[in-house]
Amino acid sequence: MHWLYLTSVWIHILAATIWIGGMGFLVLVVVPWMRRGNRAAGAAILAETGARFRAVGWVCFGVLLLTGTVNLWARGVRLEDFTSAAWRQSPLGSAVLWKLAVFSAVLLLSAVHDFHVGPAATAAIQLDPDGPGSERLRRQASWMGRVNAVLALLLVALAVVIVRGW
Repeated sequence: MHWLYLTSVWIHILAATIWIGGMGFLVLVVVPWMRRGNRAAGAAILAETGARFRAVGWVCFGVLLLTGTVNLWARGVRLEDFTSAAWRQSPLGSAVLWKLAVFSAVLLLSAVHDFHVGPAATAAIQLDPDGPGSERLRRQASWMGRVNAVLALLLVALAVVIVRGW
């Protein structure tokens, strides 16, 4: 059974790495390049890379949810623990609850960014690269991406806390 836990942890870390690395690539490479050049051409590239990464990111979210559940189960956490005040107040319980809360926020923010604001910003930039509407949506999408990146790093920190303690 230990091999199942180790495999699940490995897959969990791999999915987190792919998701966070992909966000880093978009934020640190694609978006700055887009700002320096032709915005309309950059928006087309961002639309394509964003759509491809969106699919990868949501698969990673599913994998993270599944492997995270397996990892908690392997560490002895059961569904009924979530109803126990003593467990919720324990170091492990509080770390797990914080991680689940941040992960939920990431899912919500990602859904709004990936399915509404991001595509709207890309379409607006393609239609009118320097228009006020495209600039507003671009800034909104950019800030959502930055907040999600910070939350992703917080998730990594909380993962360390779950394993190593506060």
